[in-house]
Amino acid sequence: MEKKIVTIRNMQIGAGKPKICIPLVAANKEELSAALERADKSPYDLVEWRADFYNAVDNAKVCREALGMIRDKIGEKPLLFTFRTAAEGGNRAIEDEDYFALNAMAAGSGLADIVDVEIARKEELVRRTISFIHEQNVVILGSNHDFEKTPPAEEIVRRLIHMQELGADITKIAVMPQKKQDVLDLIRAAVQMEEVYGDRPCVTMSMGKTGVISRICGSFSGSSITFGMAGTASAPGQIPAEDLAQILRILSQSIG
Repeated sequence: MEKKIVTIRNMQIGAGKPKICIPLVAANKEELSAALERADKSPYDLVEWRADFYNAVDNAKVCREALGMIRDKIGEKPLLFTFRTAAEGGNRAIEDEDYFALNAMAAGSGLADIVDVEIARKEELVRRTISFIHEQNVVILGSNHDFEKTPPAEEIVRRLIHMQELGADITKIAVMPQKKQDVLDLIRAAVQMEEVYGDRPCVTMSMGKTGVISRICGSFSGSSITFGMAGTASAPGQIPAEDLAQILRILSQSIG
């Protein structure tokens, strides 16, 4: 199946080796500035602002200022805006209309290039959010997270296909393994998306120490983005971006 490559600024997601995304985890402006300084000293392709950790996330003006601060620092590298809800392992809960308004603010700011949309929320809300973000010419990363278990490979594939049907430009799923076989199931689902069902970039990962292998094998499995930390991790199992870059370079050269 021919796959769509998502081009953002000067970067192509879905082409070449997996892109390294550094999450920015901060409670306030000072911590955000420090997180940006740490990221600046690490190899990365794009950054993710985890807005659910920001104390003043309910203040649109302050959030916009934080987005501007990030944009000024990273220049032409892509910026992913994410409010990870408590239901999917994030730092806080949020009402549906507030979730829509926050993502709409990020998309309409002209500062964020990608907005994360959790597809397990009410379908009407998801479709409305996706429609608005696309109207702003911003890329959508559809996402789903299970911090308790790993669904069967067939269910993982079903969820990723559903994201495609909803209009996500990039699809993503992160699951928690209870045993090594769970990691293999996640990788098997990723390969099925790569070879059979996927028509756009896909991001897959198995979390925790057991799942670390899934974060480095994207050149094999087809996962197009991997998350590496520069300081504070935003999810279990993330490894330092510097180590990640070295591993990806070796694997990409070997696999082709």
